[in-house]
Amino acid sequence: MVCRQPDQGVLLAMKIATVVGARPQFIKCAPVSREFRNISTELLIHTGQHYDGNMSQVFFHELDIPKPDYNLGVGSGPHGAQSAEMLKRIEVVLLKEEPDYVVVYGDTNSTLAGALAAAKLHIPVAHVEAGLRSFNRRMPEEINRVITDHLSSLLFCPTETAVKNLAREGISKGVKLVGDVMYDALLFNIRVAVEKSTILKQLQLQPKAYYLATVHRSENTDDPERLQAIIQALEKISAIHPVIWPVHPHTQRVLGSHNFSCITNHSLHRIDPVSYLDMLLLEKEAKVILTDSGGLQKEACWLGVPCVTLREESEWVETVQAGGNMLAGTNPDRIFAAAMKQAS
Repeated sequence: MVCRQPDQGVLLAMKIATVVGARPQFIKCAPVSREFRNISTELLIHTGQHYDGNMSQVFFHELDIPKPDYNLGVGSGPHGAQSAEMLKRIEVVLLKEEPDYVVVYGDTNSTLAGALAAAKLHIPVAHVEAGLRSFNRRMPEEINRVITDHLSSLLFCPTETAVKNLAREGISKGVKLVGDVMYDALLFNIRVAVEKSTILKQLQLQPKAYYLATVHRSENTDDPERLQAIIQALEKISAIHPVIWPVHPHTQRVLGSHNFSCITNHSLHRIDPVSYLDMLLLEKEAKVILTDSGGLQKEACWLGVPCVTLREESEWVETVQAGGNMLAGTNPDRIFAAAMKQAS
């Protein structure tokens, strides 16, 4: 493979390989891919990290994302095994296609595998959503972010804070402050969600009369005590207001394997994952959002919906500084108190 030096940051008239694999990446790549395909040749590589229909295919349909040129079908598994299998299969594609750039998004194992495969083949990497830091190395996502940034030739930062984070790590070359592509996606799709989504009617919900919860970070789902504490908080909240909980497939498996029989409150509604448009409408009309997701923290802020983050830190510090987001960790009393305060 010939080593290609990146140009001055303009991805024009090039062959671009975009690597995605998880729900947040589908959302981010939709507006970017539309632009890429106007000016360049883009190959879309889907690792298959998210493969459930509600977590994958529905996003390609709703967001009008082109069908992947390659679906690697890696699926779930332990971090090491999953990342290794992605690395192996992505490398095969890159050797065959010889792109000028590899574009990766966010902080998943697909992000890391795409960046590693490209870097080892001397293909420049462009990282969309670069520079984010939670400063919690126990999070697999934090490891993925740091390594990917240090492998990248172009680093597209959503905030000034992200730029400063990179500077503290000695990264200044190729850094671009471009804003947040998820905001572009939200602006583009929120009107469509209001017009087309029927999720509130399906679930018999009134606007601003329910709480919305999501739990999927491994630091929460893979620690039974932390997950149990979050559930206790959600049950306590649901005694006052209904709580809608679209359950991530991994979280659902954990709930089944540990037999969390304590989930008995009928106002804590566990539902299957919903489409992007349905989720946007659920977010928009929620009274409060409780989540460990980075993306939902931002979307809640943009939609003006109070948020409680079920973690001790956030890579999106701006949402906390603005007052729209409170960090509550996993202590049930702290979560409940934060939820009540945010609702007032």
